[in-house]
Amino acid sequence: MCRAGDPPPPQSALIAPFPDPLRQQAEADDASAFGFIFRKGNKHMARKSARSAQANRIDVYEEVTASIIALLEEGTRPWSPSWASGAATLPMRHEGTPYRGINILLLWSAAMGHGYANPFWMTYRQARELGGQVRKGEKGSLVVHAGTFTPKDNEAEQHQSDDDGEDRTRRYLKRYVVFNVEQIDGLDMAKYPVPVVEIKNRDERDPDLDAAFARYPVPYSEGGSSAFYRQSEDRIQMPAFGDFVSGNAFYATLAHEGIHSTGHPDRLDRDSLRDYGKSKEIRAFEELIAEIGAAMLCAQLGMKPTEREDHAAYIADWLKALRGDKRAIFRAAAAAQAASELILSHMTDEPARQAA
Repeated sequence: MCRAGDPPPPQSALIAPFPDPLRQQAEADDASAFGFIFRKGNKHMARKSARSAQANRIDVYEEVTASIIALLEEGTRPWSPSWASGAATLPMRHEGTPYRGINILLLWSAAMGHGYANPFWMTYRQARELGGQVRKGEKGSLVVHAGTFTPKDNEAEQHQSDDDGEDRTRRYLKRYVVFNVEQIDGLDMAKYPVPVVEIKNRDERDPDLDAAFARYPVPYSEGGSSAFYRQSEDRIQMPAFGDFVSGNAFYATLAHEGIHSTGHPDRLDRDSLRDYGKSKEIRAFEELIAEIGAAMLCAQLGMKPTEREDHAAYIADWLKALRGDKRAIFRAAAAAQAASELILSHMTDEPARQAA
């Protein structure tokens, strides 16, 4: 059985150099920053832009992965945020939409390292447009934008097509820099309030969370000394509520096992769950997805993420995976996002079902 305790304080943040304002204005938004534009009459520049874009995609994966590796080597798990309030919230764009995937980990790490309580972030240009000014000497935090584009043939300036005649698309990843609103003067801070999150389930059961988990169509039972998801029965087993160090630890563990269950063939059909027992590496990757996904789920349910003590042994495997594959943490974060959103969709839309 896991007896989850509080996560250790983080040791560092993921930061990027303070950007030159002119450069920042050219690549401020996640949508407009990429700037991958082919113009007629300048094929040399188009080819140069393509080469630069390719190099940038590779560098971004390496940069982000190296940052996550550094945190893990220090003993900090960037998906286990620890706030003074006891509960985490998802990082938000200036207009109020939450960041997704790997950007959640990047901004959680930055916020923990610098002690930012406010979850709102924006680019240098966005701050200027909203009447603010980033304070001199402040350092921005790295985030990325993923998208697709349709390359053109360098000679005919026509869209490239596959064998079926469909336009061929390629994916790209672009780095850019954002600032927490606590680094910016002149903003109307009434528009960026620090959320007041009620800390749930410290010592007793929470009927709202019980009802929410009961809506998810995977039954769970309490008893025994271990928490696990059994794929063959599509069922979660939990120790008794009173055996956990806190009510929060119970629900955080239930969230973790719930993330595992989303990989069932009738749901997301995740390879790492299906092949869980085939190798230590696959098992460690599935546990990484479950840890990140549980943290995302806890943040949206007003709970404090907890670190599984029995997962400390996986850190070496996670480091090995990340060192060998610069895209592994991106895949894990994307899978975790999909898993947490699937559970939340049932919690909010499905009729309640009683837990076993």
